[in-house]
Amino acid sequence: RALHFVFKVGDRARTASFYRELLGMSVLRHEEFEEGCKASCNGPYDGKWSKTMVGYGPEDNHFVAELTYNYGIGEYRLGNDFLGITLVSSQAVSNAKKMGWPLKEVTTGIFEAEAPGGYKFYLEDKEQLKQDPVQKVTLGVSDLQKSVNYWSDLLGMKIYEKDEENQRALLGYADNQCKLELKTVGGAVDHGTAFGRIAFSCAKDELPNIEALMKKESQKILTPLVSLDTPGKATVQVIILADPDGHEICFVGDEAFRDLSQVDPNGDKLLNDAMAADNSDKWFAAQKRKKAA
Repeated sequence: RALHFVFKVGDRARTASFYRELLGMSVLRHEEFEEGCKASCNGPYDGKWSKTMVGYGPEDNHFVAELTYNYGIGEYRLGNDFLGITLVSSQAVSNAKKMGWPLKEVTTGIFEAEAPGGYKFYLEDKEQLKQDPVQKVTLGVSDLQKSVNYWSDLLGMKIYEKDEENQRALLGYADNQCKLELKTVGGAVDHGTAFGRIAFSCAKDELPNIEALMKKESQKILTPLVSLDTPGKATVQVIILADPDGHEICFVGDEAFRDLSQVDPNGDKLLNDAMAADNSDKWFAAQKRKKAA
C-alpha cells in the first residue's frame, strides 16, 4: 500500500495553513518526540521534533503527507529529487485564489502551487474525487530505465505508463492507489537537505524477505529491519532502502501500522497546542539569531 510522503518543514504554522486551508486536508494525528528517530524519520537530527499526518481521509485508504518539524531548524535546501504531488481538487484551486496564494497554470486546468519550503503541488481544477484525490508523487531520476528496473523488478511495482520521448514512467501497486511517477532530470539527482522519503506498507512477514533480497542484489539498505516506538501507540517494524538515485523508501509492517495510524480526533488540537507552546521563533528573535538552515 502506498502510504505517505515525508516532508521536512521549517515554518510549521505557515505549512499547517497551506495543508489545512488551501489544500483542504485534515490533521489525522500529531505526535511530539523528545529525541531523534531510530530510522531517521526526521532526518539526521537528534533533538526534539514533531510529526503531523495530514490528508483527505484515513491513512487506511488515502495517501497522506507526513510533516516533520525539527525544533531549531528554520529551513532546508531543496534539490531536484522531489518534483511534486498531483491532486484533483477544484476546491483547492478556489481556496488558493481566495487566499491570494500564488498559482501558475502549467497546462490547461492544472495549477502549480508551492507549499512553504518550495515543495510543488499540482492542482487539477476538477471536482474533488470521492476516493483519494491524491493521484501521484513525482520523483526525479538520473537514468529512467535503471530506476524502472529497480521499482518494478525488485520492489514489484506494476508499470502503468512508460514515455521514452518525455523520459517519464508511471508505476504503482494498485489501480486505486496513489502512483509513483519517475522523471529524468537530465543529470545527477541532488537531494539537498530537504530530502524526503516515500513510505509503503506490506505484510510484516514480507519485511525480512525484502531485506534479504536487497542484500542478495547488493542494493542499499539505509536502516536494517528495526522496531520503532511511538509513545502510547503501536510499535511498528520498518526497513529503509535507497533506490539507485538515493531516494529513501520506507516499508512498514501493515498490521501494526494500521493500528498506529488510526485517526486521532484530537490531532488538530494537539498540533495547535504544540504550535502555541513553541517559543523557538521568539527565542531566536530575542537572541537576534536565525534558526539553523
